[in-house]
Amino acid sequence: MSGIKNILLEKLGEGLNVYGTCITSTGPMWPGAIKSAGLDFVFIDTEHIPLSRHELAVLCQAFKANSIVPIVRIPSPDAYLACQAIDGGAAGIVVPYIENKDQVVDLVGAVKYRPLKGELLTAYLNGNRQMPEGLQEYIKNFNAANICIANIESVPAMEKLDEILSVPGLDAVFIGPHDLSVSLGVPEQYDHPIFEAAVKTIIHTTRAKGLHIGIHFSLEPERQIQWMKEGANIVVHSFDVALFLQRLKHDIGIIKKAAGDDAAKGVEGKLIV
Repeated sequence: MSGIKNILLEKLGEGLNVYGTCITSTGPMWPGAIKSAGLDFVFIDTEHIPLSRHELAVLCQAFKANSIVPIVRIPSPDAYLACQAIDGGAAGIVVPYIENKDQVVDLVGAVKYRPLKGELLTAYLNGNRQMPEGLQEYIKNFNAANICIANIESVPAMEKLDEILSVPGLDAVFIGPHDLSVSLGVPEQYDHPIFEAAVKTIIHTTRAKGLHIGIHFSLEPERQIQWMKEGANIVVHSFDVALFLQRLKHDIGIIKKAAGDDAAKGVEGKLIV
């Protein structure tokens, strides 16, 4: 299990880019398909997608069996939910809407200090108690391959960005463009100067701290390329339903056009994860 988990951390540690997509479907064919696409990881979202704990565990184990690292976004900043996801097979945890240092400390405690919990964990995290040397080594080895990621997607998070990113044990940041654009007052205006300036600030600040960073876009690949040029080294591109729909519309459009039918017919809908 640790060997599979370490693939992502090893690549990032070597200064390489890593590539993944978001999976919302539980079909058994997805792990093999993702592997054939040459991806390093999958981003499994349980914040917006109705996945049960059982379904999540099955997905994590299936992806790990295909040497694809499963990264799970839990529904809220909750240490117990983070531990449950890791127990089910998650190699890393993303916590949504992080807005202060204390939330990151709790996240690090859940991901990097398992199986410690409660008052003793709090004392160790706050520096109020010295962890015995033998326990330090055990905890380090027990959690060595776990990846700890904060979702930065609001103005309050940006205002406290330096202290959020200064918590030891945090590995990376995912930018949530939809929520961030709404918080900035420019909803879904991803080319707006205010949005672009905010993303640049988050990327540059994160990289200056020696942390890794990705941004999850379900739109054109060119947006991923744009932000990689600014320093993003984790690509979280689109998600299964969006990719399926984009390709299906494209192919059906060609077929309808060749048949002389109206290729423009279809119902537009929001696809946001």
